[in-house]
Amino acid sequence: MDLITQPWPWYVAGPLIGIIVPALLVIGNKTFGISSSLRHICAACIPANISFFKYNWKNESWNLFFVAGIVLGGFIAAQFLAANHPVDINHQTRAVLQQQGIKDFSGLLPKDVFSFDQLVTLRGFIFMVIGGFLVGFGTRYAGGCTSGHAIMGISNLQWPSLVATCCFMAGGFIMTWFILPYLLHL
Repeated sequence: MDLITQPWPWYVAGPLIGIIVPALLVIGNKTFGISSSLRHICAACIPANISFFKYNWKNESWNLFFVAGIVLGGFIAAQFLAANHPVDINHQTRAVLQQQGIKDFSGLLPKDVFSFDQLVTLRGFIFMVIGGFLVGFGTRYAGGCTSGHAIMGISNLQWPSLVATCCFMAGGFIMTWFILPYLLHL
């Protein structure tokens, strides 16, 4: 039981995630990605006359089962397999975040920023609502999410996925070093 309650090192978890790409291609001629599942859900549940949702979503229903497995696995891990210790982050990162006003490191996300109480604040609104919109918009604009581009696209030697992944990384660095410090002081 100890094997599944502790975090796995990158050299185990990374190759396991990486092996999904060729397995999906070889076994089912499918591509890995998560963001398209929202489109499939909308096409299945919203009987609107919108051309973007007019396609045979049933051909991609395997993706919905894949996402359901991710959600179910995350729920089981959080409810039954979670260890009762704070998230282990680098001590230098912790010190920088504490200087920025983040004090609670007891969960996966700091409650100082990500909680229902914070949602009604300007900072919480920016992080959760505007940030969520920007992630969704960026995912659609880039033609996929980080997992689809970085794991699937690059492994298939797709030039647009390399460009998208470089932009994701650049955006993350800009956000972390230049924008986040200002948002944490709101």
